[in-house]
Parts: sequence; C-alpha cells; structure tokens
Amino acid sequence: MIYFNNVSKVYKDATALENVTMTITAGEFVSIVGHSGAGKTTLTKLIMAEENPTDGTVFFESIDVHKLNNNNLTKLRRRIGVVFQDFKLLQNKTAYENIAFAMEAVGKSDEEISSDVPHVLELVDLAHRSHHFPIEMSGGEQQRLAIARAIINQPELIIADEPTGNLDPINTHEIVQILKKINGLGTTVILTTHNRGVIDSVGKRVITMENGKIIRDSKHEK
Repeated sequence: MIYFNNVSKVYKDATALENVTMTITAGEFVSIVGHSGAGKTTLTKLIMAEENPTDGTVFFESIDVHKLNNNNLTKLRRRIGVVFQDFKLLQNKTAYENIAFAMEAVGKSDEEISSDVPHVLELVDLAHRSHHFPIEMSGGEQQRLAIARAIINQPELIIADEPTGNLDPINTHEIVQILKKINGLGTTVILTTHNRGVIDSVGKRVITMENGKIIRDSKHEK
C-alpha cells in the first residue's frame, strides 16, 4: 500500500530522514517509535505529500504521491484520515457537528450524515456526548472525537501522529483499543509514538527510528 524507496529529507543543515526504504501493506497496524526529532512526523508528512522528499520516491499503491496535481492530491488525501496530538477540533461545533462537517466537506448528503454520524459516535463510545462542545469534554473524549472525524469518510489509511501524547494512561489505553478496533475492520493504521508502553499494548509491527534512519523493523525479526 505504501512504499518508501530510498527516501531522504533534508531541511537546510538538518537531515530529517536518511535513505529510508520500507513497505506497509494494506490492513497492517504499524507503530513507528522514536524520540522527538527521530523523523516520525516527517515520514507521515511525506505520505500526505505535505512535504517533498529531497531524494527518493514515496508511493501510495502505485501512485508517486509527489507527482500528483492538486486535484488528484486532494483525492488521495480523502483516502487518508489523520489524528493529531492536539485534536484540531472545531471549538464552535458540537461533537456531532464536528463529524458532520467532515462529511459535508466531501459532499455527503444530509441523509448520509444523519445515518453515519450516530454510528461512528457509537463506535468511539461518544453517543452520549454528541451535543457537547469540545471544551465540555475531557482530553480522552476529544481524542476519541478526533478519531471519529478521521474515520467518518471510510478512509483506507489512518495516520495517528502521537495521538496519546497529551493523555493519561487510562485514556491512552482507550485510544489504542479504538485504533485496534478500526484496524480490525480492515483499515490500515500508522501510529507514531515515543511511548514504548503504547506499542507494547498494540502488539503489532514496530518500526524504530533514530536520527532519521530505520534502525529496527520487527516485521523482519519474526
């Protein structure tokens, strides 16, 4: 599904990624672990084509993502849901409206919205909070809402960039369980984290990064 072919990324004098080659197949749950500055976020930005590689090529299926025009890049990004550490929710909209807005943005009908939003709120255990605003919700609830928004348009890939970074252990566990549930339904998940406890609880493939390089890939250790 995703293939990095000898990818490097250099920012002025700093090397963020160096000769990274990896493959992530459809349906996998892959945790990318490393300290701050290891290259995890740069990796995800390259998949989204938010950054261009200095060298190498990034493929989504057979598509070189950095050769897409704006229209086709928009179509590609609709196939990817993103969950951020800081939630990025719309503060003036309720939980229901945050998710509905994501559907409206891709042209879904009112009937589809009224059918699908309650279902996804149920999936992340927020049905009882549908009419609450983000400020009225805990950090864990806000992150579950962010996940619901990310999956509402049924993307093929979820990128969760440090989604538990601001959460306590109990909420962290809940977020990991929801991501595992989503993966179990067939969606590919890429989780970046610096928390070894998180990847231990996932129990799936782990790619370890250090100074822009992949230094370990558990897929190749089995």
